[in-house]
Amino acid sequence: MLSGWSVEAAAVIAAFVIAAATVPAGVSGAVLLLPFQVSVLGTPSPAVTPTNLLYNVVATPGALWQYWRQGQRGGRLLRPLLVGTLPGVVVGSIIRVELLPAPRPFDVAVALVLLPIGSWLLVAPRPEPLGHRSRLTGATLVFVAAGVGCVGGIYGIGGGSILAPILIGTGRSPSEVAPATLASTFLTSIAGVVTFVLLAAQSRGSISPDWPVGISLGVGGLCGGYAGAHLQRRLPELAVRRLLGVVVLAIGIRYIWLAFG
Repeated sequence: MLSGWSVEAAAVIAAFVIAAATVPAGVSGAVLLLPFQVSVLGTPSPAVTPTNLLYNVVATPGALWQYWRQGQRGGRLLRPLLVGTLPGVVVGSIIRVELLPAPRPFDVAVALVLLPIGSWLLVAPRPEPLGHRSRLTGATLVFVAAGVGCVGGIYGIGGGSILAPILIGTGRSPSEVAPATLASTFLTSIAGVVTFVLLAAQSRGSISPDWPVGISLGVGGLCGGYAGAHLQRRLPELAVRRLLGVVVLAIGIRYIWLAFG
């Protein structure tokens, strides 16, 4: 465990590297930072969840601004994502505090979600041409986004690390998915932080965000996300898909190790 100023310094560096690597796939990097917070920075549970959401609030505007400048704004994908994820993250935040405050059930739940998604992205064949892809649309997309928002509120990841693999895996291009899922992550993370702050006023224990750590992570993620968004157009779609699969699978394995190691 680190202490003193080294905590904030390590947070900035780690968040920069992680965000630069994950933002091209539409993932803010919060899903990788959660185990880093627990194992290295020593953020207590369940405060680690709102601290991760705080990271998203500070970090994602850099990538969103770069995508906006590049003309990538998520198109019609953003609205159904927000309709589902915003209420979902509030419900998930309440579940995290009331039903999953202990570390082991939390770790197992994370692994059960991430392992199949990461495996699917790694072994699935090359995406079909655009006209033959089967996409999630309409009410189905809203329903999936609501479930992901709930999961994101529980884990403190905003939902982008789950939404992006699902959307890319069902045929959408990373260039469309990345700005939409990051915008959704940003807004749902604001709702999640507010929910945890309100719950903290009614509860005892470590429920509020660790503000210095969350802001330090966010500053690193802000710079790293801007760099990652700039690189996104230079990366092949299949490479982004495989990279995302490796990241998600590795995190799922890590959570299994935390739960039973």
